[in-house]
Amino acid sequence: MLVTASLSAAAAPKPADGTFMPVPGAVVSGIVRDAQGVAQMGALVQILTSSSMTVGTAFTDLHGRFVVANLHPGRYHVRASAALFVPTLRENLQLRSGARTVVNLTLSTLFETTAWIPAERRKADEPGDDWKWTLRSGANRPILRMVDDDGQILLISSSATEGSRSSDSGKGAVVAGDGTFSRGGVHNVLAVDRSFVDGSDVRFRVDAGTGLAPGRGLMAGPPSTEVQAGYQRRLGQGGAARTVISYQSHPEMVSAGRTVGLEAMQIATAQKMQFGDMADIEVGSALNVVRTAGYLTTAHPFLRVTTHPTSDWAVGYRMATSRDMQAFNSLDAVQPELPVAVQSQGKLQTERGLHQEIFVTRKAGRGMIQASYYRDALDNILVSGTGALGVDDLGGAGTSTARVGGLIADSSTGAFRVLATGYRTQGVNVMITEPLTPGLWAAVEYENGSALAAESTGAMTLLSVNSSLHKVASKSATFALKGRVMHTGTNVRAAYRWQPTRLVSAVNPYGAFSDQAFFSFFLRQPVNCGRWLPAGLEATVDVTNLLAQGYRPFLSADGRTLYLAQAPRSIQGGLAFNF
Repeated sequence: MLVTASLSAAAAPKPADGTFMPVPGAVVSGIVRDAQGVAQMGALVQILTSSSMTVGTAFTDLHGRFVVANLHPGRYHVRASAALFVPTLRENLQLRSGARTVVNLTLSTLFETTAWIPAERRKADEPGDDWKWTLRSGANRPILRMVDDDGQILLISSSATEGSRSSDSGKGAVVAGDGTFSRGGVHNVLAVDRSFVDGSDVRFRVDAGTGLAPGRGLMAGPPSTEVQAGYQRRLGQGGAARTVISYQSHPEMVSAGRTVGLEAMQIATAQKMQFGDMADIEVGSALNVVRTAGYLTTAHPFLRVTTHPTSDWAVGYRMATSRDMQAFNSLDAVQPELPVAVQSQGKLQTERGLHQEIFVTRKAGRGMIQASYYRDALDNILVSGTGALGVDDLGGAGTSTARVGGLIADSSTGAFRVLATGYRTQGVNVMITEPLTPGLWAAVEYENGSALAAESTGAMTLLSVNSSLHKVASKSATFALKGRVMHTGTNVRAAYRWQPTRLVSAVNPYGAFSDQAFFSFFLRQPVNCGRWLPAGLEATVDVTNLLAQGYRPFLSADGRTLYLAQAPRSIQGGLAFNF
């Protein structure tokens, strides 16, 4: 006999004739099994609100089935528990009036704990297939899949019908742009991802850039090349380990003394571990080897520990020594950052820092509030600039290279980096996130601390840039949108980060939006033209600092006006084909 539970019917507005027309309630049903697929009788199934209030319960019958009916529309969690098993939780289940949703759950022992994992490892703003999430057992058995079809969430059980199998996906893209450091010109990109039956996956990516634009750079050279290969394997209790190896060659880079070309190799490893529901740990490191006027080897470790005293609160600590490598998900980057080293004071140097942070996070309805206190020790800071540097600026004939050291230029775009002084700082950061629609989130962030500022007189020269930049106490605020626009397929990531215009570096350079400045946005739009164009075609636009705000002028060696800015304006666009 099937054991069911229900709630009172959802009430509807009262019509003019005084009668009530009840809105049909939602129904959740399914089957509870163990990791081997055996139905579990007598398991307790609870329907919980976001505040952990129980609104419906049921016990499974001889065949592991349950039904909870007459649920009000809204967002719920589904929890299953039984003796000798670890409870399993299905979060953020969106129910609509009259919907009948199937949720099949798997109970595991301590060594077979289930975990939510991406169906395909990717950044949130990268293209993917229809499957957004897959719930799997410790043996990699598919249990539950979720599809997000323009905000219409569909749940499909697969534990009884699907077997594990390998899957492949690929992406080809052509991207062109200007103003971006190391990303100028036309780039042809091919990426392939293969997932195996044991839950591991392999990713390979190659990016071939065009040669230098005629008349833009100091000299011509061969095209740039980037190659990246990564491997990820699943560990017990929801853990995972990743290794990514990348090689980058950029002959368009010119450093002091007119040294042409920059090559970099990076080996990055990271591991995450989960200790039940109480704590998560992420640890890893990146080893960089950079060659330009010489060789430089650096290591950048990171650590992140998060504890969960309750279901709504989290307290944690994180340490990072590189802005590009701060957490396990940093290895998701489809386009790795170029490690930069410059010749300064007779030796190669690069940006170095130590960021330490204590944070507290609390769920607030469907959103989240996070407050943190951080301390930074920054030895060197690479400051961005724009404007084509001349031969004299880079130590040409008759120029003392010792006087103009500490910079490197992208001769194809006119962007450059200057190695500035370091400083110590501390501050607080507060961020609030809130969903606007099922696929679109808004975030507001405030932070204070210190940053580098340029002189307001405009009398800086290239030789005096380093000594002219100084630490100032400051604040910044950011409003951001990220996600998918319903019924359009458009993916958007947009932000406006306000800060005083005299700043040339970020307040809290290790913060969530430190790579943004003023108005920046990214758009990805599927292109559908019926039979005229193949499926899987997408157009992308990526713009940084659209209004060119925060530019601080200074004079080059030959009297031309150049600019420093936290993020000089850059525009990129392209087409991608997913297969």
